[in-house]
Amino acid sequence: MSPPSPLVSVVVPAHNCEKTLRACLSSALSQTYPTVEVVVVDDASTDGTREIAREFPCTLVAQPYNMGVSAARNAGAAAARGAVLFFLDSDVALAPDAVANAVRLLGEDPRCGCVYGVYAKEPLVDDGPVETYRTLRMHHALLRGAGLTATAVFALAAVPRAVFDEVGPFDARLRSAEDDDYSERLLARHRIRLSPQVSGRHDEADRLLPLLAEQYRRSRLLRFSARNRMRPDALKINRMAGVLTTALTLAAVPLALAWPPALPLPAVLFAAFAVSDPPLTRFVLREKGPAFLAYFTALHFLTHAAQLFGAAEGLARSAAGSSFGPSRRLAPRSPQSSKGR
Repeated sequence: MSPPSPLVSVVVPAHNCEKTLRACLSSALSQTYPTVEVVVVDDASTDGTREIAREFPCTLVAQPYNMGVSAARNAGAAAARGAVLFFLDSDVALAPDAVANAVRLLGEDPRCGCVYGVYAKEPLVDDGPVETYRTLRMHHALLRGAGLTATAVFALAAVPRAVFDEVGPFDARLRSAEDDDYSERLLARHRIRLSPQVSGRHDEADRLLPLLAEQYRRSRLLRFSARNRMRPDALKINRMAGVLTTALTLAAVPLALAWPPALPLPAVLFAAFAVSDPPLTRFVLREKGPAFLAYFTALHFLTHAAQLFGAAEGLARSAAGSSFGPSRRLAPRSPQSSKGR
């Protein structure tokens, strides 16, 4: 007789996600794995998120105010009863076998502290070409990084409860770059595995300005995530050649405006950017054809530019003081300074 399957707690941080929450929770409750509980953490939503969660047989935790995804995951973990925590973003719908495959992969490698998955190449909700760009880009990057890696993405990730208790909670100060911060802490004692056997459809940004704003915001903490992202086996969303050619193209524009002989230079550098990631180019061409590849390349350049500008702001803010960034930057207060307040 086989031993009983350990309980898996699917932890869903949720904030103003009425568009996707039903699909997310339906997928979590329709897993082939036999013992699953779902914990939804409503992070002070102002739409119908909480009412939708109540339609499902799940535990609902209500945050007193909007505290961010890290704090929501911590609250969900505190309310969970499972031996495995499966962190699932509210804009992801899991494949039916995702939890079962994650539990099996964790069991096959006792040194593995986290198994996470690959977004499908089809979006959860198809809202147009901007979303198609982002979906294809993330699918290709995650699929290319499959195997043992230095970087976890906690949008669809399983962590044994014992490992979470050992490593500690997510840094509640971080509303972005929390994945890199937690990955560094995990790597001190555990392996991280990225597997296409754990998959889900993701609802991405579907308009240009919100997409660029998101990329800008996330890149502000690049200084603190760079150590993880520069590891040889880390997940590479952007290739260094693309980053460098984007920076050179942006730098060449004012030069060309000030010195007419340099006018062709930005176009030459942009062409170099367009061919900086041949596997990605071939993938998009195969999936969507040459017209969409041209559109994809233009958006890809704009997202790289937004990330560079965000990283520049983050470097300036972190240099100005320790109040910007992860909690480990905060200097502990001395007893004397505490008494003086």
